[in-house]
Amino acid sequence: MAFAENLKALPGISHLQAIELLDASGNVVATIENKAGQAGSLAVYNHLGQLYGAITAEAAKKGLELYAEHTADAEAHHGKHPNIDRLLHLTKDGGVLRVKHVFATGAE
Repeated sequence: MAFAENLKALPGISHLQAIELLDASGNVVATIENKAGQAGSLAVYNHLGQLYGAITAEAAKKGLELYAEHTADAEAHHGKHPNIDRLLHLTKDGGVLRVKHVFATGAE
């Protein structure tokens, strides 16, 4: 399935302002915001966090499947898709990223 179709099957993200990804020491290594250009990645990472409890190598593999055609583009053009690059890195080198939700307050 294509990425756009995969997104339709994922849980909604309207309640989220962002997701912060934390390394083993608790440092924020990335923030994915609920805004144009990042909302799809926010939905994918949110779903992975719900399914796996964290972004593990196994979760990253599932994420790469969800990104569908964008995964091949990321492999061919390193740096073009940083949220996919992060998953590719986790599948090769391991590691775990914890997911911290930043909830929308309605005051934005």
